[in-house]
Amino acid sequence: MIQADNFKFADYCKRIAFFGDARADLATLTALMRGQLFNVPFENLDVQAGKLVSIEPQNIVNKIVYHPRGGYCYEVNSLFAMALAELQIDYDLIGARPMFYPTRWPKTHMVVVAKLAGESYLCDVGFGSFGLRIPFPLSKINQIVQQDDDYFKLLCEDGKNYILQALVDGEWVSQFEFDLYPHDLLDFIPANYFNSKNPDTVFVQKLLVVKHNPRGRKILLGTRLKTIEQGITKLEDYALQDIPLLLKQEFGIIQ
Repeated sequence: MIQADNFKFADYCKRIAFFGDARADLATLTALMRGQLFNVPFENLDVQAGKLVSIEPQNIVNKIVYHPRGGYCYEVNSLFAMALAELQIDYDLIGARPMFYPTRWPKTHMVVVAKLAGESYLCDVGFGSFGLRIPFPLSKINQIVQQDDDYFKLLCEDGKNYILQALVDGEWVSQFEFDLYPHDLLDFIPANYFNSKNPDTVFVQKLLVVKHNPRGRKILLGTRLKTIEQGITKLEDYALQDIPLLLKQEFGIIQ
């Protein structure tokens, strides 16, 4: 279990705008995932600043809960895992292989598999654009699942290796693959270094900020803002000097 001395569940709930009764049940798991997804942006500002992203739990809490900032998968999914631990919801950290790169890629993505009432749920608040919006039951193999205006499908042909697909422009596109081998957070130290420093990763190449909402998502890639709302896409280009204000107004990030 990921733990941090400075993690306060009440402060976390305030950060993600969750004000309900928290229990170890699917309703709470779903509400926490959506609350964090809609209020904590996926972002790589530290990588763009030339920093090695810290995945020390206390640093994650300080950065996301108290600054407030966002982060990429190791940070935001670790924070989500801390909340699950507070509610005594069992979970595993899982390594996943991104499939949007042109060549086969290492397992550099981290997801959370939560376990409740005999079911395992794929949870992920840190994949970016075509990421899940509610927990996905691993028992729903080859079933099309609608989450808000997005559609997902989970494949598993050999009983061990899963592939998450999203419906993108009318076609099923593989997002990442994973098995259920559990990891410790420290197992992701090499992958974190790779994503922070390797020039072939999207995080090093361009600024990337994503924030979801119930109607869609906003994606800032470089200086172009893409707004997707109920299937309608709008593109806007900004000058470099306008980005700090845009980050504050559209993503709630204050540098």
